[in-house]
Amino acid sequence: MPTLNTKKNNSTQEITVNCPNCQTQVLWNSQQKNKPFCSDRCKLIDLGEWAAGEKAIPGEALLDSPSDLDFDSFSQ
Repeated sequence: MPTLNTKKNNSTQEITVNCPNCQTQVLWNSQQKNKPFCSDRCKLIDLGEWAAGEKAIPGEALLDSPSDLDFDSFSQ
């Protein structure tokens, strides 16, 4: 999870977070399209880790296997 850093700058509050991949500080504002990541590269590295199964949300699996899904129920 990104670390949140705040500092006041001329009566405005500037919020930065650390990129979850490389720890670079990222300004949290509407212009930052990759937040909380610093770049497309870091965002894609993180996505690849999730896709490869290197990251997971802790907890009990809801299904034993993706083949347990009943796709016929989605078409109704």
